[in-house]
Amino acid sequence: MPELASVVSSTLAEYYEEVRETVHKLIAPISTEQLWARPYPYGNSIGHLLLHITGNLSYYIGAQIAGTGYVRDRDREFNETEKIAKERMLANFDQAIAMVVATIRRQSPQDWCAPYSAKLEPAANDRFTVLMRMAAHAYHHTGQIIYLTKELTKTTSGSAPTV
Repeated sequence: MPELASVVSSTLAEYYEEVRETVHKLIAPISTEQLWARPYPYGNSIGHLLLHITGNLSYYIGAQIAGTGYVRDRDREFNETEKIAKERMLANFDQAIAMVVATIRRQSPQDWCAPYSAKLEPAANDRFTVLMRMAAHAYHHTGQIIYLTKELTKTTSGSAPTV
């Protein structure tokens, strides 16, 4: 029977990779212009959500666990005015996911319980908790991307592609 730490590591790593694959599938049919469109006067564009997920993972996991030195500009994640190319956005997102997966795979059984603290995450007191919470956070915003993609790719007949 596999050790719990091994199961946790492989399952979490695979989950983050699934999030990456889902985001790529969702964004494939849209243009850079659509990436930055806000179909509603409230809410975010897909581009801003991608910046946010990337920044969130780069800070909470990259800077705080992997020691990447990443400095987060959370306000920019929601207020970026440059329409960054879709390919560059996805490359940055992929790099963040790859860093997270590599960090997960480096955790020893003892590392999962290592103390953790970060600004705006007072409930995450250990590495397992923060890695689990960030996975949930990433998929929460992926759900928003699902909805926005459907809105942006509606056909004139009113139907949207299935996800």
